[in-house]
Amino acid sequence: MTQPSRIWFITGISRGLGRALAEEVRAHGDLVVGTTRDGTSGLGAGVHAVPLDLSRPEAPAAAVRAAHAVHGRLDVVVNNAGYGLLGPIEETRDAEAAHLFEVNFFGALRVLQAALPLLRAQGSGHVVNISSIAALAPMAGSGLYAASKAALSALSESLAQELVGSGVRVTSVEPGAFRTDFLSEQSLRRTEMRLAAYEATSGEAVRALEKLIGQQGGDPRAAARALIQAVRAPEPPMHLVLGADAIGRTRARLERLGAEVTRWEEVSRATAFARPA
Repeated sequence: MTQPSRIWFITGISRGLGRALAEEVRAHGDLVVGTTRDGTSGLGAGVHAVPLDLSRPEAPAAAVRAAHAVHGRLDVVVNNAGYGLLGPIEETRDAEAAHLFEVNFFGALRVLQAALPLLRAQGSGHVVNISSIAALAPMAGSGLYAASKAALSALSESLAQELVGSGVRVTSVEPGAFRTDFLSEQSLRRTEMRLAAYEATSGEAVRALEKLIGQQGGDPRAAARALIQAVRAPEPPMHLVLGADAIGRTRARLERLGAEVTRWEEVSRATAFARPA
């Protein structure tokens, strides 16, 4: 029997992974309602666009309502829209950090808070939060961006536990470097301040990222297909780490964490109250 088309709601389909995902979802026979800043997509039949500016607190709920009205349901909700911020933590101004979290974290949170009642009422659905390898293995030069994505990954884990029994699944996606325009000025910002003290650490990390532009090893269409495979799986992953570079960074981070826990285990365990004699 032919399976009915899923309805995907994807934020940020104008370019990058979001656009690749929208195109692949259509190629796999599902329908897309996506968001762009102006509410147009140019992706043709099967892709409907609604406007969304994640920096406006009232916008996510309106976008979710508009998306739900198109087909009368939503099956997969993908929080994809966001941007990067590069620069040392000490250099980051309050306004820069606040705007970053407003879009990358609170914008995604508001989308979820608007969509979850609809998914729970259906008794089915899948939430996909596009985080970053920076959330699992942060590097110098992108501390605030890593923090915003780590918050989204942590929220995803808690949400998955809260939704047990509801029929709604949750996956946090942590991509590595994919050949999109994420490292371009369209999706990436730099802190206004520049401190020479960080040139050898944060500065070097940022320069390395700049050299990656156009050379990233990851294919965004392949990433989109992997994401679709995960959503269609009988047991979807809680975390989907995408890219060989992301796998390497994740494993290295887990090894360092495990070694540190072991090295300090005796000290850690000594913090309990002494047992009565």
